[in-house]
Amino acid sequence: MPAYAYAILALGWLVWLLPFLLFRRRSSAPVKLDRRARWGLLLEILAYSLLWQSDFWTRSSAPWRIASSIALFVLAGLLSWTAVRALGRQWRIDAGLNPDHELVRSGPYGVVRHPIYSSMISMLLGTGFMITPWPLLLAAFVLFLIGTEIRVRVEDKLLASRFGDRFRQYRRSVPAYMPLLR
Repeated sequence: MPAYAYAILALGWLVWLLPFLLFRRRSSAPVKLDRRARWGLLLEILAYSLLWQSDFWTRSSAPWRIASSIALFVLAGLLSWTAVRALGRQWRIDAGLNPDHELVRSGPYGVVRHPIYSSMISMLLGTGFMITPWPLLLAAFVLFLIGTEIRVRVEDKLLASRFGDRFRQYRRSVPAYMPLLR
């Protein structure tokens, strides 16, 4: 794999990760927390680790794969920056509700209910297109979707318990994490 491909990969991950580090604001203690979403996070981490289980350093990626990776990294970066800023103090790793929790529906949350998960899928596919053989990428993608579904269902249940019909209407009108898919 040429040096520029490593640079693209590193830059893509850095741009995606930065808003989580820069805009991390201390959130108040949650009034409601559901740790079952951690099972989904574990599956997502396992999916990411599958991407690196080949000898990618010994082969070159096709130009279309690199171009696709760049596009996916740009999308992931855009989503992570806008979603983290829109959530503000409500962003947390665990699925929980703050005492002053708001239902955010602006910015990327007007397109998908969980844009951070959309950004994570873009990172998975962007990385996978560049370094992962197809069968391994498919396995990672399926594992990632299972983990994401677990997290989305737990979070949606929490939001429905807090916002009731307002959230249910939002859920009916905005897809979870993939635009155009309900």
